[in-house]
Amino acid sequence: MQLTPVNRPHHIGLYMAIAVMASVSTVIFFVMQPAELLSSTTPSGGDMGAHVLVPAYLRDNLLPSLRISGWSNDWFAGFPILYFYFPLPALTIVFFDVVLPYGVAFKLVTIMGLLAMPAGSYYLARQAGAPRLVATMAGVAGGTFVLMESYAIYGGNIKSTLAGEYSFSWAMAFGLFYLGALLRDSRSGRKFSPLAAIMLAGMALSHIIPTAIVGGASLIYLLHRSRRRAVTTWALGFALAAFWVVPLVATIGFTTDMNFSPLRGFGAQTGGPLPTELWPLLPLAAIGLVWSLWKRYSVTVLAIVMLIPLVAYPFLDGKLWNGRLLPYWFYGVFFFAGLAVGLAALSLYRRLPARPSMLVAVGLAAAALLIFPPLSGLEQSSGWARWNYSGYESKDPFPEYQNLMATVDNLEPGRIMWEANNDMDRYGTPMALMLFPYWSDGHPSMEGLLFESSLTTPFHFMNAAEMSDRPSNPIPGLPYSGFDLDRGLAHMQLFNVRYYVAFTERATSEARLHPQYTEIAQASPWTIFELPPSSLVDVAAFTPAVYEPTDEVGVLERASLVFREDEELEDFFSGAVDWHNQIETLDHWLVQSGPSDWPRVQEGLGGLAGTAPINSNGTVSNVVLEDHRISFETTAVGVPHLVKVSFFPNWKVSGADGPYRAAPAFMVVIPTETSVELTFKRRWYEGTGLILTLAGAAGLAYWLVRERRKVTGNPAARPEKFPENLDETEPV
Repeated sequence: MQLTPVNRPHHIGLYMAIAVMASVSTVIFFVMQPAELLSSTTPSGGDMGAHVLVPAYLRDNLLPSLRISGWSNDWFAGFPILYFYFPLPALTIVFFDVVLPYGVAFKLVTIMGLLAMPAGSYYLARQAGAPRLVATMAGVAGGTFVLMESYAIYGGNIKSTLAGEYSFSWAMAFGLFYLGALLRDSRSGRKFSPLAAIMLAGMALSHIIPTAIVGGASLIYLLHRSRRRAVTTWALGFALAAFWVVPLVATIGFTTDMNFSPLRGFGAQTGGPLPTELWPLLPLAAIGLVWSLWKRYSVTVLAIVMLIPLVAYPFLDGKLWNGRLLPYWFYGVFFFAGLAVGLAALSLYRRLPARPSMLVAVGLAAAALLIFPPLSGLEQSSGWARWNYSGYESKDPFPEYQNLMATVDNLEPGRIMWEANNDMDRYGTPMALMLFPYWSDGHPSMEGLLFESSLTTPFHFMNAAEMSDRPSNPIPGLPYSGFDLDRGLAHMQLFNVRYYVAFTERATSEARLHPQYTEIAQASPWTIFELPPSSLVDVAAFTPAVYEPTDEVGVLERASLVFREDEELEDFFSGAVDWHNQIETLDHWLVQSGPSDWPRVQEGLGGLAGTAPINSNGTVSNVVLEDHRISFETTAVGVPHLVKVSFFPNWKVSGADGPYRAAPAFMVVIPTETSVELTFKRRWYEGTGLILTLAGAAGLAYWLVRERRKVTGNPAARPEKFPENLDETEPV
C-alpha cells in the first residue's frame, strides 16, 4: 500500500507559519547586532548600563541567603532591591550565567521579549480564530511593532528595550500568550488549563504595567459563560506570583514618585499616540478590526487592550505616567493591520489555483509587504544596539574609566558622591559611575538606578545639585540649590559620604580651594577628594521633634510629588524636604513618630531650633554595615541615635526602641542596651506571599499529575486539537 500525505496544504501552511515567525525573529536578532550580543563585554547604554548591577547582586548576595528580594547598600544609602522591580528577567540572567559569561547572559535575556513577539502574536491570532495564513500576518505585524523608532522609553520596542525597559517587552510577550491561552480555553470548552495562569504569573513577574492593562482588559471574562474557568486561572496566576506581588502591594507606599510630566496632545511632535510612522497603518488597522469582528474572530479583549490606553491617555496625571500605556495602542494598530493584510491575502489565495506553491507565494508576499517598509526605515536601532552591546570595554575612553574604578578599588571603604554630567555618556552611559559597587567592593554609589525604590532618592538628587556643575535634576518640583560645595558638605556629612569624585573643571578647582576637601587621588579626568570624617550612626545633640502637619499646603503639594502609602507619609515627606533645605538645623532631627514626650512641630518647622539639647558624652563604636544587618556599640543608652540608612518597614531593631522614620529618609533608634542591632527581616507579606506561591505550585503539580493519569489510562480523554476554521483555511 502506498502512503500519501494527509492535509498537505494544511501542513504547508503550518510550516510556512513557523518559517515566517522564525524569519521575523531572526531579523530582529540581526538588528540587535549578534556579534556584539555574543561578546562577553559588559552592556552599556542608557539605564541598561546600570541595570547590570541588579542580577549580579541577586546572584552574589540574595540567592545565597535564600532571598529573591532583599536589601542592598550599593545605592541611595540603601534601598530594597527587587521589591519594586521585576525579578523574572533577573533570575533568568542568573540562570544563564551558570553556563554563559555574565555579559552574554545579560544581553540575550534583554532581547528575549522582542524575539517572542512574533510567535506570541501568531498564537494570539490563532486562538482568536484566525486561519494560519491570517495569523501568520498578525505574527509578522507583531514583530514589526518592535521596530518602531518614534519613541524610546515607553516600552515594548527595540529602542525602549535598549534604554533599559527590557522587562516591559518580556511582559508584553507573556501577555500575548496569556490572552491566547484564555481564548483557547474559552473556545475549546476546557474546564481548566494552567497555561493562561502560568503566562499571567510570568507577566506579573516581568512588569506590573502590562499586567494591569492586559489583566484589567481580561476581566471582561467575568461576563462570559467561562467566567468560573477565568477566575480559577486568575487565582492560580496570582498565587504563582504572590511571593513577589504581595510584598509589592504591601510596601508600595514606601516608593518614590518621580513626578514625570504627563504627555499632552496627540500629534507627532508631542510624543503622543499618533506618530507619523503609525499613519499608514491606521486605515489598515480599522479595516482589520472591522473585518475580524465580521468574521467573528474573538478579538474583543485585544481591542479593549488597544483602546483603553488611547481613551485613558489624556486623563492620566499621577504616579502612572501616561506614556507607559501607549505601547499597547501602538501594538494593537500593528496587530489589526496585520489581520487586514492576512485576510486580504487569504481572499487572494482562494481565487488562485489551490497549490502549495501559491500559498507560499501569497504568504511571503504579504509578509514582505508588512516587514520591509519599517525595516528599510530603521535609522537608530541598529546603531544603538551596537553601542549598548559592544559594552563599556569597547568605548575609546574605557582605559580612563577602568583606571578610575581601579583607583577607587584601592581606597578604604566608604560611600561615594560623584559629580553628575551628561558628558560621561562617552564611557557608555551618563550613569557609568553608578557601577562603583559593581567593579569595587565596599564603595557604594550615592546615585543609582531603580529611582522609585528608595525614599532617599529625592534627597540624593537635591544633594547632587549642590555637588555638580551641570546636574540632571530629574525630579520636577524639588527645591534644588545651585552648585554650592559648602551646602553640599553639610549634606555629605549627614549622609555619611566619605569620597567626592569631581569631573568638571569648575568642581575640581573649587574643591581644591576648599579647606575641608582633601585631594587624595587623580584618575584623569576625575579627581577624588576625601571629606571630613563622619559616622554612620550619630548620637542626638537635641531631642528629636515629631512632625505634625497642619492643613496648609506644603512643599509636597506644590511639587505634586506624592508618596502613596497614606496621607501621613505624604505629609512627612513635605516636612522632610523643608528640614533638608534648612542646613542650619540638620542636627535637630525630625521624625515621623516617636515617644509622647518628644516635642511636636508643624509646617515651617517653627520651634525646631528650640528643641531641648541633650547633654550626653556618649560615643558610638564598632559600627558594622552588612547586606541585611546594621550593628553598633554605644555608651549613650536611652539617647536617640540616627542611623544613616534608608528607612523601610522590614528593618527591625533589638537592643533599642524604634526604628522611627527620620528626615530625610533615615532611622532613629533609642538604645535600651549598649549593643544595638538592626536586621532586615522578612515580614508577614513575604510569608503570606510565599505560602500562596507554594500552595499554587502544589495545586498546579497535583493538576498535572491527575491529568497525566487521565490521559495514560484513557487515550480518548486527550484534549482535542484546536479545530481549523474550514471555511477560510487552505483547502484540505
